[in-house]
Amino acid sequence: MKKLLTISVLFFSVFIFAQSNASTYVADNYTKKEVHIKMRDGVELFTAIYSPKDVTKKYPIIMQRTPYNSGPYGEGQLKRSISPSETMMKEGYIVVYQDVRGRYMSDGLYDNMRAFVPNKKGKTAIDEASDTYDTIDWLVKNVSNNNGNVGTWGISYPGFYATYSLLSNHPALKAVSPQACISDFFFDDFHHNGAYLLSYWKVTPLFGPQKTKRTADSWFKFPEIGTNDDYQFFLDAGPLSNLDKFYGKDNEFWQQLKEHSSYDDFWQKRGILQHLKDIKPAVMTVGGWFDAEDLYGPLNTYSTIEKNSKNYNTIVMGPWSHGDWARNSPKQVIGNINFGDSISGFYQKNIEANFFRHFLKNNGKGENKLPEAYVFDSGIKDWKTFDAWPPKNTVKQDFFLQENKLTIMAKRNIAFEEFVSDPKKPVPYSEDIKQQGMTPRKYMTDDQRFAARRPDVVVFETEVLTDDTTLAGAILAKLQVATTGTDADWIVKVIDVFPNDEPETKEIAPYLKMSNYHMMVRSEVMRGRFRNSFSKPEPFVANEKTAVNIKLQDVFHTFKKGHKIQIQIQSTWFPLIDLNPQTFVDNIFYAKPEDFQKQTHRIYNDSKIEFTVLK
Repeated sequence: MKKLLTISVLFFSVFIFAQSNASTYVADNYTKKEVHIKMRDGVELFTAIYSPKDVTKKYPIIMQRTPYNSGPYGEGQLKRSISPSETMMKEGYIVVYQDVRGRYMSDGLYDNMRAFVPNKKGKTAIDEASDTYDTIDWLVKNVSNNNGNVGTWGISYPGFYATYSLLSNHPALKAVSPQACISDFFFDDFHHNGAYLLSYWKVTPLFGPQKTKRTADSWFKFPEIGTNDDYQFFLDAGPLSNLDKFYGKDNEFWQQLKEHSSYDDFWQKRGILQHLKDIKPAVMTVGGWFDAEDLYGPLNTYSTIEKNSKNYNTIVMGPWSHGDWARNSPKQVIGNINFGDSISGFYQKNIEANFFRHFLKNNGKGENKLPEAYVFDSGIKDWKTFDAWPPKNTVKQDFFLQENKLTIMAKRNIAFEEFVSDPKKPVPYSEDIKQQGMTPRKYMTDDQRFAARRPDVVVFETEVLTDDTTLAGAILAKLQVATTGTDADWIVKVIDVFPNDEPETKEIAPYLKMSNYHMMVRSEVMRGRFRNSFSKPEPFVANEKTAVNIKLQDVFHTFKKGHKIQIQIQSTWFPLIDLNPQTFVDNIFYAKPEDFQKQTHRIYNDSKIEFTVLK
């Protein structure tokens, strides 16, 4: 148990690149200074500054703001690695880490996804943008040997703060790289389209109680559930209200999740996308195609800036799970799939370092060789570049769900497939039996044969492909459904079915046969009550045919000749997401045991999947 909880904390701490066992580079080449920088309202934020020992030249400042601690604390205690990558560390930057307001060694109160204040009046009107402005202003005026250019970066929650820095409007901020960046907690991390991600429940304390003083240690505790079988634990726990006993009233984030179960003003004002207009600094947004936590954020951050600004704005999407690009694994493996060698190293040296070097060291002058979109095809396993994302040479193509087939030919007769969804026997998201400390990663490419063989999962599949088919962009499931109940979740999975003669990968998955492997390429859930509005949930009318549209996040994947494209549809995905009672209640966090009922669901054959196909 302690190992699991430790992993959870490490996961949320600073994302750093792989370190050698005897790395002394930071100690040999950098000096560290710790300061508390005073914000405009008098609150002081802890800031660690690593400056190159070579003072014969000037350096840009690269900064990460984090809620996960900037330790180790103490001027004699140095990180073993700093900067976004080893390449950048050795090129020489002034590297700054800051605990955001209310966290660890910083003062003030923490506000989870603090709302942006557009028109600030007076010194007490603060947000993360004003804290970023005040910090940058202090740094460029007080840190020796800086060249006046500042960049920010961060992965996951620090990625959110990197995005937020764009709203600071400080003239010294020249380059920003939000990576796996949260953009809205109703669509990233804790929720997907209104469904609560139960897989996040254990880390709720990380964002819950306020600390009472400056501290280098964690003041929150994770729950001990007494088993290594998450599926059984959550099934036995029953309704979400039964989990209250693990978190007291002082865990304000748990209370917020319970009280704000729809996309109300609480969540809306914490979203950052609506504020990304007229952005001036250069932006490079980075994400992973198989990021189980923050995929919505990077894709929508890039597209929103692209739509509303005229700045330099690019996107990088690789075959990574959460934060993999900041590591230096020799092989890039997710679950049972090996995407190739030295992929993260290539990104760090040839993409990330080039971006910051161009705008922070070269002042944006000279040739910038980076494309608009640097994206990895997860089917043929290769990098591609485009001058737009999605690529301009794509078309929308509908595939109909008919008689367990996925076909471009629509039939006029309206038939349906139906299945029974039982909350007492939910479909697992994975075959693995384990206790997950954080949202799992492996399942994003997992073999889905186990699900295809369940009676409560409906399968639609193409014939064997005679040519390569490349999907490049968003996927929209346009379902026509009915249920005997008054609420339901609808989960859609897009799967690459490998041929029978697929070579084995014994070095990656010696226990697994790759023949007929069902690789999940993309998946998403829609909580049916939100089909028309995320703010105004409404019940289904029992047995009435109803439209449910589900936007699946972008993919870049080639289904190769000899493979098949498969769609799986189900109504439970446990315990990745919580159980829908399948009878409409005002707030599922307060549902009672008797609300959870077995129901029969139908999928009509005029349902279709709209793919974005590369031509």
